[in-house]
Amino acid sequence: MRATFSRLLAQAAQDDERLLLLTGDHGYALFDEFRQVCPDRFINCGVAEQNMVGVAAGLAKAGFRPIVYGLAAFIPMRVLEQIKMDVCYESLPVIFIGDGAGVVYSTLGASHQCTEDVAALRAMPNLDIYSPADRFELGYTFQHMRATARPSYLRFGKADCGDIHPNAPTAPMGDLIQVRSGSADYGFIATGAMVSKAVRLADELGGVPVWSAPCLAPCNTRQLLDHCRPLSRVFTLEEHAVQGGLGSLVAEVLSEAGVSRLTRLGINGRFSELCGSYDYLLSYHGLGLAELRRSIADTVSSDR
Repeated sequence: MRATFSRLLAQAAQDDERLLLLTGDHGYALFDEFRQVCPDRFINCGVAEQNMVGVAAGLAKAGFRPIVYGLAAFIPMRVLEQIKMDVCYESLPVIFIGDGAGVVYSTLGASHQCTEDVAALRAMPNLDIYSPADRFELGYTFQHMRATARPSYLRFGKADCGDIHPNAPTAPMGDLIQVRSGSADYGFIATGAMVSKAVRLADELGGVPVWSAPCLAPCNTRQLLDHCRPLSRVFTLEEHAVQGGLGSLVAEVLSEAGVSRLTRLGINGRFSELCGSYDYLLSYHGLGLAELRRSIADTVSSDR
């Protein structure tokens, strides 16, 4: 998915001379192709992320289309006020890219992990939020971000989980995208890197429907309800805190409509107090395959 992102950036810059790429001293190899084709539109703002957002806002007001890249622990978490006041307040066409969302930077500790970005941004007016699961969803969301000219945030998690789709989705943005169908009385809604785990679990269990949520804001609530109403229980899976993320979004929609029981599977109110491999931290937070399998089985059994 990162290779696709690098290619999309270079292509977009060649298609639109207004596009600028700003980075806070990150992502050099990722941007090799961009710097080769558009060296004068690559701006390294240094380790000064708050200033970088202000620079991007000024460039947007001057008619440019800035893309601001950083680790998710810094973009958006270090610059929330600047995103709010400099960009969203005036609804400027700035795209924010948060790389390494979730616990991907597992060995670097809590300072470099980001499990609260969606929660922090969902209440922000005028901001769209995207969480693609594979390279096809990435292209789909990136194209939409460029076309809408709205403030947007795109989060990357684990980048090498494999393809979920055979080709690019064509659904309206904000819709859930079905990646597995089935007749089970429960289903999975997942986002980002957790879609691959939801698909694997559904294939093991057989007959469990799975939907991917590449767009968390805006959300087609009517379509979400249509998918959930026939189910006795919905499981949400996300590499993010259960507070304020995909699970909270679904909970809000379902509770207001009074349909379906919900189980939110995510990171439940704690930091990574230990370091280790990515797989180790997923298990630590209950998001490894074995832990997810057990949580789902226990819940389904208790329902029956």
